[in-house]
Amino acid sequence: MAEAILGGLLACGYPLSQCVVTEPLQARCEFLHSKYPGLQVLSGPQANHLAVNGSESVSHTAALVDNGSVHINPTAASESFPPAEVVILAVKPQVLRGVVSDLGSTLHQRKPLVISIAAGIETSAIARFMAEGASSGSSGSEATAATQVQDKDLPPVIRVMPNTPALVNEGATGLYATPDTTPTQRLVAESLLGAVSKQVSWVDQESLIDTVTGISGSGPAYFFLMMEAMEDAAVKLGMDRETAKELTIQTCLGAAKMAQSSSDDLKTLRVKVTSPQGTTDAAIKTFEKGGFRDLVAESVKAADMRSKSLAAELCGSGKESKL
Repeated sequence: MAEAILGGLLACGYPLSQCVVTEPLQARCEFLHSKYPGLQVLSGPQANHLAVNGSESVSHTAALVDNGSVHINPTAASESFPPAEVVILAVKPQVLRGVVSDLGSTLHQRKPLVISIAAGIETSAIARFMAEGASSGSSGSEATAATQVQDKDLPPVIRVMPNTPALVNEGATGLYATPDTTPTQRLVAESLLGAVSKQVSWVDQESLIDTVTGISGSGPAYFFLMMEAMEDAAVKLGMDRETAKELTIQTCLGAAKMAQSSSDDLKTLRVKVTSPQGTTDAAIKTFEKGGFRDLVAESVKAADMRSKSLAAELCGSGKESKL
């Protein structure tokens, strides 16, 4: 997802020189170097800190490279860059705590806008992780140390839930911002996620991010399952699989475009293409008889509840879970 956002920003004309990426895997570093010549890609134990703090000078960066603290794209090593105004946390939920805690003091000092796309991690937990890192020099328990840094001293956090169609710049993204986020920072987040999302929607309660997960975050898989079932049904009726696949995909795409462009609501669109006693009517009645609506509702609720339980597991114990 991180590369999708990067690619979307560059496609929209965002300057490559204003992007700094940190990546722990050397193979990925080399890939990014070759795909985006001139992109500042950092790795090493101090890479995240350098990315947030910025490079004061060429000599400052060179010193970090010389002592092994940072490995940097050679084409960018001759340039300094300013402190980050926006930090996007595009890491797995299971490692977010370690990353944020390590960066806690730097984030506390610089106060950039923090945007997290880590599933299941609530903004209050991210604030707690930052506070733990910012207070790491204090004595006493982790919880006691964290309380020494107040929420007002921490950067604003925006939690986002994109979906996989963002990989082809057709994403749908839900966002929630902590109260200290400014209108300008909200616009910045919209612009960044809008580079890969055709729909960017804010929710005013963080719990609704779980509902976003149930609708759009997990939603692409629902449509893949529906298309898979339609393809299989056509094959059982004698059609070759490739033709069934092509017709199914185009039907799904066409229906979505009609829904986007029409002023009618979804129910009206369905009714308009359902002639009484016709073929579509026969299919719709079969869906309804089979409890289609209840099944969809139960499935969305299951994803919503799993998102909540994932948050409890990751923010409470830090144990690994799967989406």
